[in-house]
Amino acid sequence: MTKIILPAPAKINLYLHITGMRDDGFHLLDSLIAFTKFGDEITLEPSNDLTITSHGPYATGMPIGEENLMIRIAKKLQEVASIDKGAAIHVEKNIPVSAGIGGGSADAIAVMRGLIKLWDLRISDEQIYKLTLELGTDLPVCYFGKSAFVDGIGENITPSSPLPNCGILLINPNVTLSTPVVFENRKGGYSPEDSFINKNFNSPQKLAKLLDERCNDLTPAARQLVPIIGEVLSALKRTPECLAYKMSGSGATCWGLFETFIDAERAALALNQQNPNWWIMPTTLL
Repeated sequence: MTKIILPAPAKINLYLHITGMRDDGFHLLDSLIAFTKFGDEITLEPSNDLTITSHGPYATGMPIGEENLMIRIAKKLQEVASIDKGAAIHVEKNIPVSAGIGGGSADAIAVMRGLIKLWDLRISDEQIYKLTLELGTDLPVCYFGKSAFVDGIGENITPSSPLPNCGILLINPNVTLSTPVVFENRKGGYSPEDSFINKNFNSPQKLAKLLDERCNDLTPAARQLVPIIGEVLSALKRTPECLAYKMSGSGATCWGLFETFIDAERAALALNQQNPNWWIMPTTLL
């Protein structure tokens, strides 16, 4: 096998409730996770060493050294499999960095999938689950790779019903946010666990109605740190045919839900004219 190319789809929190905190300081979550057709692309080729190169609109903002999650997950795989093989990893970096839509986690999982094939590893699901959770709470659901409810710190994953074929518009005002800093600035109590695992959301309108009844509990803290997030949410609220809108993860990316991709694309054109400095990407839910 000489080359492997894999997608690394962006991850969206369609709602995010903070339901408590463990004794070790980790927050407990209740969230519906979705993935989009838009994302990064990972290419892997055999090599004696582990190396990363990158290209694309957000390549310069991506860490390349030991702090990069792709390198860390590759070294964990080497350790678990007791091998010293290398790989040349190339990232087409389309997802903004530190944007609340799981770009780093998606890239790491794509690298892991690719290395398991490239190195012909025999590794159990239990080993993969343990490895991913050690490195990041987003990684298990990114490895699952389908829409799902998550709770705990991200380790509990329940498949959701299939999501409707919606358009979704991603907007980031070209600012980065640190997830730990957002959590540190969060004030107030906790939300009850309120997933809608057994409810029907097989149309864009039904999904939007259920999402309107829920929120992202990190939004107030993120808006305090980066007030322009409020402007993005207001712009989505004013956009015709936008069925629902929220911030994703710890921000600063926000999303708007539309019945079709064409509706999302039309909204993107209008918002881009009004806000040429924002990153605006129409796509669809997987």
